[in-house]
Amino acid sequence: MITVATWNVLHRVHAENWYEDVAAKWPVEAERIDAIAARIAKRPEQIIALQEVSGDLLTALRDALPDRTIHTLRYPRVPRSKRIPTALRERDEYLALVVDDPGRKVFAAAFGDDPGKGALAVATSGLTVVATHVTGDDRRGRQLSTLAGVALSDPTRPAVLLGDFNADRAVVADGLGPGFTVAELPADALPTRPRTAGAKSQFIDHVVTHGIDAREAAVESADGLSDHNLVRASFTV
Repeated sequence: MITVATWNVLHRVHAENWYEDVAAKWPVEAERIDAIAARIAKRPEQIIALQEVSGDLLTALRDALPDRTIHTLRYPRVPRSKRIPTALRERDEYLALVVDDPGRKVFAAAFGDDPGKGALAVATSGLTVVATHVTGDDRRGRQLSTLAGVALSDPTRPAVLLGDFNADRAVVADGLGPGFTVAELPADALPTRPRTAGAKSQFIDHVVTHGIDAREAAVESADGLSDHNLVRASFTV
């Protein structure tokens, strides 16, 4: 049994630029970072994908998880403060994969059409794991095609994709193509990205599999630490 989770933890600069309630609730970013790192350190999943990881949070994660491997992709775009000076010391933004089985990194790149989104792939024992953050506009189709290629780079291995896809389940499944299954959440699941206005889907964070079937997919509240909730699932390889 392998357990996985994905969580967009909200880069502080994005919160400051877009007036997120999270920044108001956590005026001291160091305290929010410590709370996120402590929560991740207590998670039971063997594989955890994280999006919008700041340099400050990455340092805290490495301190909090000395016995786990953290693979990263640093984006070429560095978030820039637009309204107020940021509370961060290190503004770089990362994708991260926290894994029990160290594995080896097989792909790490920003998408060619968005230097602030991308994919990070790690080959663990018998599995290809892909963490991603996908752009929420018409660039999505090209990016999903890229993700499918990364996931199938070794067709003898099953694959799992974890991340913020900025699209609902049907759109992601269609964009990835045949053989990919987007785990279905319970009808009463919390939104993965709660919203109070707008027409965008509130279910945009997903666990996607190829060659295996996800089970027990569920959403857990972030309790105000981020604007996204955490998604988890399990499967057998």
